Formats: sequence, structure tokens, C-alpha cells
Amino acid sequence: MAFENIIGNEKMKELLNTSVANNNIVHSYLFIGPDGVGKSLFATEFAKMILCEANSGKPCENCKSCIQFSGGNHPDFLKIEPEDEKKIKIEQIRYLQEKIAEKPVTSSKKVYIICDSETMTREASNGLLKTLEEPPEYAVIILLTSNESALLNTIKSRCMKMNFLPISENQIMQYLRANGLGENMTENMLKLCEGSIGKALKVENEKEQYLQVEELIKKISKQDITQIWRQADVLYQAKENIVPLLEYMIIIFYQLLKKQNKMCYEKAIQIIEQTKKRIQANANYDMSIDNLLLRLWEELV
Repeated sequence: MAFENIIGNEKMKELLNTSVANNNIVHSYLFIGPDGVGKSLFATEFAKMILCEANSGKPCENCKSCIQFSGGNHPDFLKIEPEDEKKIKIEQIRYLQEKIAEKPVTSSKKVYIICDSETMTREASNGLLKTLEEPPEYAVIILLTSNESALLNTIKSRCMKMNFLPISENQIMQYLRANGLGENMTENMLKLCEGSIGKALKVENEKEQYLQVEELIKKISKQDITQIWRQADVLYQAKENIVPLLEYMIIIFYQLLKKQNKMCYEKAIQIIEQTKKRIQANANYDMSIDNLLLRLWEELV
């Protein structure tokens, strides 16, 4: 069974395995789902399966195609990612069109993965559409997106949609522990991951900040506001990473609201949401944090 090293989305594994085993592969796929749920890993493994010369339903790892693929130099495979300005530009799609017109070299098919396909410029989207309308019989194009609505309807209509779901908190925790991580990972931190292994690794890397935020919230109702301001370095020094910390605060207060159903926790969530909007609108940062803490203190004491 392929995909055994990828966490979650068992239904997608079954569907993709079956399509290869039955030689029922379509010309274009659209892998839809949140960032960090494994779309790129699935697409890469699927491409390797398609290109494998053994045609056994999973990569044999021994044929010339598998060896070239693992070495990163397969002539019938291309992955396109956003470049300058985080956009996929028309020049990249034109290069794809040039390569796709050439017959396969090693395998019977050619596979192209377009990461973050929602970032394609209008010109790039229109260029790709022409290829999707009349793809060569040997071509397979896999588009990955976390924002389906940003793609042209005409592109979406020509692809088989595959919806990838968030990974369960238990699976995320199992993954972290299997890799020697996850110590002191709280239930609230797992909720912040939103079913994404990618986010989980980021949270793990910044775990100390989240622990400090939890401690700060515990102190708000017990200390004078001046003491709170002095002990809130975790917020004042996190200008480049403040949004995840504010979202974490919302998760904490939401869990408290579910357990205790106190109006002050609902008000706290509203205050944090307002602060997030002000900061994203380029309001004075330190003053925004000052005001956030003062208003939370007023609500919670």
C-alpha cells in the first residue's frame, strides 16, 4: 500500500491507490485542502506511482523511473511553485507547455504538479486553461490549492476534485511523539494547529511563546494592570508573529467560555478580535497591546 508514511486522509489514499491499480488516471486533478494537511506529499507520491514502470499500483523503488524520481532528476516530472512576489507567472506555465509537448522519456506518462495554484496570475491561469482543454494523452496535471475560490471556474471544471480533510488532533500528537516532539503540547495548542502537520511543527517550534501566553492569561485577573504590562513581553516582542498568539488567546478564552459560560470570556474574545483587526490595519503596535491588556483586565478582574 502506498502513502503509508503520510498521516491522515485514508479515503484519499484508497481512491488514489485504486485509480492507479485500475489504470483509471484522469488528465487533471485538483487537490483541495488547508495548508499543511499533506497535499504536496500526496501529489508527489501519486506522481511516483503513476510514473513507476512496474505498474503494480505502488512505487516499486527499483525501476529506472523510481530511481530517477527519488534522485530528483526524473525527466517526465515537473513541480511548479510560486516564485517572485509569491506568484506563479505566465513564464512558468509556458515552460510547462513546452515540456508537456515533448514525449515521455522514461515512463509512459508525464506528471506536472502546480503548488499553490491559486497564486497563478490571470495570464498564467488562461495559459494553463488552454493546456487543460486539450492535454496530451500521456499528461497528468495535479493542481494544489488551499483557496479553491481563487481559481477560475473554467479550470476547476476541467479537474477531478479531491478534498483533503484536516488531520485529527490524535494523529497530530502521534506524529509529533513519533518524531521525538510534542512534550508539553497542550490541548489548546493542538486546536491552534487546525488539523495541519505543518502548523503543528510551527507551534512546536514556538511552544515557549504559547506557554507564556497561557501564564499571562492566568495572571490577568490576579494582578494589577501595571504588573501585567510589565510581564507581557511575549506580546510586545512578537510583532512579526502576533496574529497566531492572538488566535491562541481566543482559543483559550473560547475553551473557558465552553466550560464556565461567563460573559466576560465572550467579551474577551471580542476584544482580542478587535485588537487583531487594528494591528492588521497598521495601528500603533505597542498602544494596541497596551489597550488589549487593559480591556482584558477590566473584564476579568
